[in-house]
Amino acid sequence: MLSRSEFNPQLYRDAMARFAGAVHVLTTDGPAGRRGTTVIAACSVSDRPPTILVCINRENQSNLLFSDNGKFALNTLGEQHQELANGFSGLTGLSQDDRFALGQWTTLSTGAPVLADSAATFDCELADWADMATHRVLYGKVTGVRIGDSFSPLVYYNRSYRVL
Repeated sequence: MLSRSEFNPQLYRDAMARFAGAVHVLTTDGPAGRRGTTVIAACSVSDRPPTILVCINRENQSNLLFSDNGKFALNTLGEQHQELANGFSGLTGLSQDDRFALGQWTTLSTGAPVLADSAATFDCELADWADMATHRVLYGKVTGVRIGDSFSPLVYYNRSYRVL
């Protein structure tokens, strides 16, 4: 017989720390401004049409720029990008300009910043979004893809970066 265990938000966070995830930098630029942040919660939704989803903390008012601009790029990071991931995480206190100075950037179809040496980048127009608790789920219609070199991916597991 199954029983329901008691848990609290800290226990939930501790369990989610055991959920390994690829590390990305999510970027946008447009009338609302330029922004970049490190994200783990991102995945494919469909390949017809190509659609991805990304979860961002909506309690950080700066993250509203992603939906305000209506476009974003999801840049997948590799082992050489740990400093960049730290910089964009917000934990270092770097300004947006200083964050973007950590990498070389270009653009694809939407004009969102694309990391020149990412493993892969998905350039997206915002198709829809939904608020759920503390986060906003962005659904991106992929309008451009850039595939970089194949190297060991940067992952986040048990509150630290790892390399596969």
